[in-house]
Amino acid sequence: MIKVGILGGAGYTAGELLRLLVNHPEVEIVFVHSTSNAGNYLWEVHGGLFGDTQLRFSDSWDLAAIDVLFLCSAHGKSREFWEQNACPQTLKVVDLAQDYRDESDGYVYGLPEWQRDKICAARKIANPGCFATAIQLALLPLAAAGELKNPVHVTAITGSTGAGVKPSATTHFSWRTDNLSTYKVFEHQHLLEICRNLCLLSPHSGQFNRHSGLDPESLPQIQFVPMRGDFARGIFASVTVDTALSGEEALRLYRDYYAGAAFTFVSDRPVDLKQVVNTNKCIVALEKHGDTLVISSVIDNLLKGASGQAVQNMNLICGIPETTGLKLKASAF
Repeated sequence: MIKVGILGGAGYTAGELLRLLVNHPEVEIVFVHSTSNAGNYLWEVHGGLFGDTQLRFSDSWDLAAIDVLFLCSAHGKSREFWEQNACPQTLKVVDLAQDYRDESDGYVYGLPEWQRDKICAARKIANPGCFATAIQLALLPLAAAGELKNPVHVTAITGSTGAGVKPSATTHFSWRTDNLSTYKVFEHQHLLEICRNLCLLSPHSGQFNRHSGLDPESLPQIQFVPMRGDFARGIFASVTVDTALSGEEALRLYRDYYAGAAFTFVSDRPVDLKQVVNTNKCIVALEKHGDTLVISSVIDNLLKGASGQAVQNMNLICGIPETTGLKLKASAF
């Protein structure tokens, strides 16, 4: 059995992670750390776990007692934790925060559709962001084929869980329901990892150095408008880019690229968000209109965009089938 521990166990991503791990056939949960909830049952915070586990939150941890550590605390807390604690040489780490998405300190960026082999050989994984996952999966085949030559326009809408468990003025139900709004237009933090990785993948990225940083001249031009939706979970990204590829050529390119992907599927029909909510799937749909390729990419922000992908990465670094514990079905309604 894979013995796991979780730090930052009270948030939405930790709750989804626990929902997956308590039913994972190869996992034993050793501790779930939360200072503010120490001593409480997990189900007292994550109500969906009622009847599934009698584990309690802990105010301590023992890194030597586990095989895999999941870091689910706020952005910035992972680096802070490792500044204060030694990482055992045999410990595997999956970090759901953004602290190591630049692949510093030996971390590997954990997008399996891009660098599955590196993930399998890694010990420390930086789990991708939710918007970053949806948008990169929409663009990876074009970047790898050297076809990402023109500006990319993205409008993506996310559910309220993407803002985390702590309520704010823009996450309360009375404000969010029956409402839409934009935020961080052209400045969203996930743009950095998106541009970095597309540069690395592109055959035209000769001026980019993985360790010294981004060369502005080599960056793809991505104009990203994030939107807040009036639903709880999911991301719908609409991506447009001009390309000389025909619709049939683009469809073949995408299907070839994702032929071995466990959870990413390519469609020539319009997609709905409900097709992926509560699953670890991404569906990428293509339409060609004149010179413009329209790419729709849909994921569940808490699963393929966070905790489901984290379990997928755990499976890979532990050498078990990557779909283990992740055969989740979308609701019919």
